[in-house]
Amino acid sequence: MVTDDGPGITEPDRERVWDRFVRLDDARSRASGGSGLGLAITRELALAHGGTATVVERAPGSGAEFVIRLPLA
Repeated sequence: MVTDDGPGITEPDRERVWDRFVRLDDARSRASGGSGLGLAITRELALAHGGTATVVERAPGSGAEFVIRLPLA
């Protein structure tokens, strides 16, 4: 589990955030905020190992919580 203290992720964007090249903040550019590939790669790796990657609902404005679950060997 990873949490942050940003603005959070709204319900409509919770699935879209895992797509390649997605940046939810229009003010961020590749020069100042990455390429939008990190979460897409994370989910693909979790799925490749039989796991899941999800965004958990939190109170508005209290950040985002990402949960990665992998099966035991």
